[in-house]
Amino acid sequence: MSYGNKLRERIAEPGTTPLIGVYDMYSASIAAGHYDGMFVSGFGFAASYYGLPDIGFIAWPDMVAFVQRLRGAFPGHHLLVDIDDGYVDPEVACHVVEGLERIGASGVILEDQKRPRRCGHADGKQVLPLSEYLDKLQMVLATRRDLVVVARTDATDEADILHRAEALAATDADVVLVDGVRSVEWIRRIRDVVGGKPLLFNQIAGGKSPRLSLTELAELGVDIAIYSTPCLFAAHQAMDSALAELKSADGRLPAADGGAGVGVGHSTRLLERNIARHHPVRERVRV
Repeated sequence: MSYGNKLRERIAEPGTTPLIGVYDMYSASIAAGHYDGMFVSGFGFAASYYGLPDIGFIAWPDMVAFVQRLRGAFPGHHLLVDIDDGYVDPEVACHVVEGLERIGASGVILEDQKRPRRCGHADGKQVLPLSEYLDKLQMVLATRRDLVVVARTDATDEADILHRAEALAATDADVVLVDGVRSVEWIRRIRDVVGGKPLLFNQIAGGKSPRLSLTELAELGVDIAIYSTPCLFAAHQAMDSALAELKSADGRLPAADGGAGVGVGHSTRLLERNIARHHPVRERVRV
C-alpha cells in the first residue's frame, strides 16, 4: 500500500490523528519514539535550516532533500509535508509534489497565500484570488497519484473563511485546513461548511488558536491535528537553560550517567534505532 493511502486510512479511523512537527533528523528521531506520524513544518525547517523566520525563504530542493532523508530513516511513519504556496508557480508546485510522492511523502499541505507569505498564525497574511488558488490546487490534484493533499486557506475575513472552506471542500482535496482559527465556535462553523470532508487543525504554542486536547478535537469533528513546533520550542528552551547552567558552572558539564541526563551513550542509542529499522539484526556499536 502506498504511503498516501496508509495516511488516508489512518485519517479515516475514529478520533483525531496527531502529526508531530519535526525540524531536523534529531528531533525526528525523538518524535518517532512517541508518535507514528510526523509533520514537516515550514516554520521549523526555515528556523533550523536557514535560521530565518517562516516568511517564504524555503527553497524547494532543500525541503525535498530533507523529506528524502526522513523517509530513509523512518520507513514506517506518516510524513505530511508543508509546501507553503507550492513555491509560487503552479508548475513548480506540481514538480515538487511529483518528487515528494516519488521519494515517499505521505501528503502535502498547499496554502492560498500570496507573497510575501507569513506563518499561518502571524498578522498581515494576504490570500490569492480564490479562482487562482483553485487552479493551482487542481493542477496539483491532477499530478498526484495517491498522495494526500490538504487544501489550506489563510483567509482572515469571516465571510471569506467560510466561503473558501466550502469551496475547498468541494474539490478532490483529501482534507481542508483553515489556519489560525481563533475559537472553538469557529471550528464548529468550519466543520459545518466542509460537510463530510476531513478537517485538519493546526496547533502552535503562542499562536492564535485555542489549546485543545485530542479528545476535545475529536468531539469537534477534527480528523487531524498537526503540532507544528513542540520539538523546536522545547529544544530552544532546553538549550538556553543548559548553556546558562554551563556558564554559571564555569564550564563544568553536568553529570549524564545513571539516568540523570542525556549523554553520548543515550544519544548514540537513539540514533542507532534509525539504522535498526532497516537492519534489525545488525550488530551495534556501543559507546
